[in-house]
Amino acid sequence: MDALHEGLRLLGLESAGLAEKMDAYIRTVQTYNAKYNLVNADSYDDIAIRHVLDSLSGVVEIKRLIERRIADGVPQDALVLADIGSGAGLPGIPLAAAFPAFRFVLVERMTKRADFLRHCAETLALQNVRVEENQAERLAQSQFDIAAFRAFRPLEKKMLKVLLRIIKEGGYLAAYKARREKIAAEMNALPAVPAYEVIPLTVPFLTQRTEDERERNLVVISRQRQAVSES
Repeated sequence: MDALHEGLRLLGLESAGLAEKMDAYIRTVQTYNAKYNLVNADSYDDIAIRHVLDSLSGVVEIKRLIERRIADGVPQDALVLADIGSGAGLPGIPLAAAFPAFRFVLVERMTKRADFLRHCAETLALQNVRVEENQAERLAQSQFDIAAFRAFRPLEKKMLKVLLRIIKEGGYLAAYKARREKIAAEMNALPAVPAYEVIPLTVPFLTQRTEDERERNLVVISRQRQAVSES
């Protein structure tokens, strides 16, 4: 089984260009994984399924958020997406490859991983990607239309406030998460629960494997004025 190509087909992302870039990305991750401790997987298919296809499972919903921003009057060439705490480039690198018409900023605080991300962007010829070596807390305010993150720390009051402040008003946070009950517990633990959507994601060979079935969801939070002004 060719997990990458079959998975892309099942996601409706049958593009020779995208498949070629994701193949090169997986091989680059394999080359540097031991040195930089990038992902908790080693085999080609594990990286393809658990990381690349997982990241790309959000494409339909990210596209929906992009369309909302454009409908709100944001010009396509002014729209900026971000991957916060990018690490190995997940979900930012796969999403940037899937949406070449939009600008992506990969935010990573560790120098060696930021260097790896720059290497990936160059290797994959992702001209729509910029890497910012920085912490989320130090980012300029109101600069992103959509900020995605995966394998990030649990949301708590301080971090949610930081993340909402770097989003433009009317923009969105998109968090890749696991089980719905854990999401509910995490959100209910906040002093003020923001309005949010939980959208189920289907990851080929991951969320539908009978012997190892996993649950994946995308949590979408919009940046409203009151959500940022709360103390």
